[in-house]
Parts: sequence; structure tokens; C-alpha cells
Amino acid sequence: MLKLTYTETSFHLESIAQSLEDWVQARVRLALRVGQSFCVEPSTASFLLPNYLLGIEQLQTELRFPDSENLSLAVCDTEYIEVILRGAWLTSGCNEDMGVFVTAMREKTELFLYKLWQEAQVCQEVRSF
Repeated sequence: MLKLTYTETSFHLESIAQSLEDWVQARVRLALRVGQSFCVEPSTASFLLPNYLLGIEQLQTELRFPDSENLSLAVCDTEYIEVILRGAWLTSGCNEDMGVFVTAMREKTELFLYKLWQEAQVCQEVRSF
């Protein structure tokens, strides 16, 4: 499962070795136990990856697998490709801008996408210096 945590200024991607259903169920139980409002709805999330990453072509081949319906790619411009994910948006209340987005796909695809995102973060930090 991939988990994207959205804050006011950024987002963070994590790879979690737990099924999406089990993870959401645990979050719902926690919200109920502490008396917190909780909203879960189907949604999409997207983020950009630089085109120069070596694994972009391999990511495009992952789309050929029959169970890749939760992943799509779109060319943004000459420098970036948009990764579009389908899954569930979880927030403490409806219409919130901050929350958690979760999705599930083939484990190999999830791990590969996570590694590409990590590589992009490292490259961005190096370019900032």
C-alpha cells in the first residue's frame, strides 16, 4: 500500500506493508475510540516526477499489467511526468485540504514508484544547493 500524507506545504509518500483495507479499518477504529470525526471517500492524487529519472520508462511498462488500474501517467512538459493514483482520501472532516491518501497496486509497482519518488527527493535536495 502507498500512503501520501498531505500537509499545508507539502506531501510525503510512504510504502506500507499492510493491506489497504486493514490499514483503513484500523484508522476508523482509532477515530471511533478517540471520538474523532472521520471521512473516507474515493479520490485521486497526483504528483510530479522528473523525466530524467532512469526508471521512468520502466514505470511506463508497469501500466501494461492488468491490475494497474490505480496508476496512470501523463506528460506535463519536457521536464516532468505526472503520476496519477486512484484510491481513498481520509480526513478528520469532509472538505479538508490536509489528510491522507492511500492506494494499493501490485507490490512490485508500489515499491518501484516509492523508490522513484525517493530518488526525485534526493535529486531535488542536491539541486537546491
